[in-house]
Amino acid sequence: MQFDPFYPIVDSSAWVQRLVPLGVKLLQLRIKDVAEEDKLRTEIAASSAICQHHGCQLIVNDHWRLAIDEACDFVHLGQEDLVDADVDAIRRAGIHLGVSTHDGKELENALSVAPDYIALGPVFSTSSKSLKWAPQGIEKVTGWKRQVGKLPLVAIGGITLEKAGEVLRSGADSIAVISDVTRSSDPEQRTRDWLEKTRAWRGV
Repeated sequence: MQFDPFYPIVDSSAWVQRLVPLGVKLLQLRIKDVAEEDKLRTEIAASSAICQHHGCQLIVNDHWRLAIDEACDFVHLGQEDLVDADVDAIRRAGIHLGVSTHDGKELENALSVAPDYIALGPVFSTSSKSLKWAPQGIEKVTGWKRQVGKLPLVAIGGITLEKAGEVLRSGADSIAVISDVTRSSDPEQRTRDWLEKTRAWRGV
């Protein structure tokens, strides 16, 4: 499976509409502060429509039941989400699965469900969310890529565009980005910069 090296994560269909038309080909919708199912469904459906129109792969975080209902292609689950999710139902629906990992035990747990990609983080310190894990560092990226082999490895956590080349050279197939885009003074231009540079580095 070929993953685009630039993998922004956003929390609304409004962000999807801002970024995807710029040429983004892989994006995760991660909505954590909305509990109403109707609103979540609307956000997922709207994001899916935008992504389909622009040829972008949408990955839905956590809300696997709604992803099945909306015929999405990908779901991403954290370790706690994985405990409660019906992985067999996800597979029967033909949905691909990505799993977050932070240490060796979590990697083993993730590999046990035969995911379509693994996310490792945080590579560097991050302000996007509070985590109990220390930064993993570049060496962990290299080591985990060796362990997962051909399975795509997504690096996440504190990765700016200025650090991206080093992360890709260390073995990551893709870089998940939150703050470096959404907290930028010009998110659209920052997205263009990511697209230009990561695609130039695709073969590094």
